[in-house]
Amino acid sequence: MKTVVSSLILAGAMTTALASLAAAGPMTKAEADAAVAAHKEKCFGVALKGQNDCAAGPGTTCQGTSTADFQGNAWKFVQGGTCTSIELPNGKHGSLKPI
Repeated sequence: MKTVVSSLILAGAMTTALASLAAAGPMTKAEADAAVAAHKEKCFGVALKGQNDCAAGPGTTCQGTSTADFQGNAWKFVQGGTCTSIELPNGKHGSLKPI
């Protein structure tokens, strides 16, 4: 019984690890087009470290490469029309342009 449980835990951990690696890859054109079609907008300064959606500027070459929380040149797709109303811990708001 212990071996079965250990095998299930290991399989779950491997699945999670593989999904994480897949999610860290570059955003495809199809994914970006789908976000735009779903009325999403790029919102700068709202992504947590390593959770930006794609290329932003110096220090961010693609998805998941932001080096700090709320990095001003890193963007994340958010629901259209909500970006500038997102309040950040530093007293600022999300921006439609790099900060």
